Amino acid sequence: MPLAQLITAQDLQQRLHQPNLLILDCRFALNDPHYGQRSYTESHIPGALYADLERDLSGPVHKGVTGRHPLPDAEQLVQRLRNWGLNETSTVVLYDDGGDAFAARAWWLLTWLGKREGVYLLDGGLKTWRAAGLALSQEVPAVQPGSFKGQPDPSLVLDAEQLQQRLGQKQLCLLDARALPRFRGEVEPLDPVAGHIPGAQCALFSENLGNDGCFLPAEQLRQRFAKLLNGRPVEQLVAYCGSGVTACHNLFALCLAGYPLAPLYAGSWSEWVTDPNRPVATGD
Repeated sequence: MPLAQLITAQDLQQRLHQPNLLILDCRFALNDPHYGQRSYTESHIPGALYADLERDLSGPVHKGVTGRHPLPDAEQLVQRLRNWGLNETSTVVLYDDGGDAFAARAWWLLTWLGKREGVYLLDGGLKTWRAAGLALSQEVPAVQPGSFKGQPDPSLVLDAEQLQQRLGQKQLCLLDARALPRFRGEVEPLDPVAGHIPGAQCALFSENLGNDGCFLPAEQLRQRFAKLLNGRPVEQLVAYCGSGVTACHNLFALCLAGYPLAPLYAGSWSEWVTDPNRPVATGD
């Protein structure tokens, strides 16, 4: 079974009453941390529970040490997933309204913990659900606790020291999911230092999507990443972004394109710049 899977709004609608289905609403806004919970309360896909990026899908921030969205404690996340009803055999559907950027973070966390079958992103997110005229709900569903037993896979994560040791290696393909002006260091709305990790390439996550907000076909994604790899082995690819969120979108798209899952520098730029001794580059 492919690691990265998409589901359409129509297919999800037909599965809403399927037993052992877990739907997580992952809406979030970096400039309004309460946006997601507020939006979920107003309306959501029937049966969905809310997964908050900062409360549920990230660990505590330690100023000057961590990035803005450090990985959550694995045991605590497993318990949260059980509380949401997750079992080993559950079908999971994840969505947001931001091009699946936040939903992809949840997908990556589930993959990291070993839940690698039956996990889908809603292609096009809530916008496609609404565009199809499908029903929304305000009801928070009652949940029977699940029995999921996850274990984190350390091979999927790189820390700052490991990445710094690899800088300068010709085979390293370091992909930065942020927008080009942030990558170049022309603007920096979120972090105290502007620029990128030396040797990185800009690979804006939203370029994995078409004009309709849905993921590009697998062959187009493969062409995109083949160009970025430029002959380097995919085993040498590392993904990062501002805080370890949108990089997961690139990792999902890589898997959609048929590539193996590459590691994530989870701390990403916001962690990298906490140490003034780490090198910083600007421009292209």
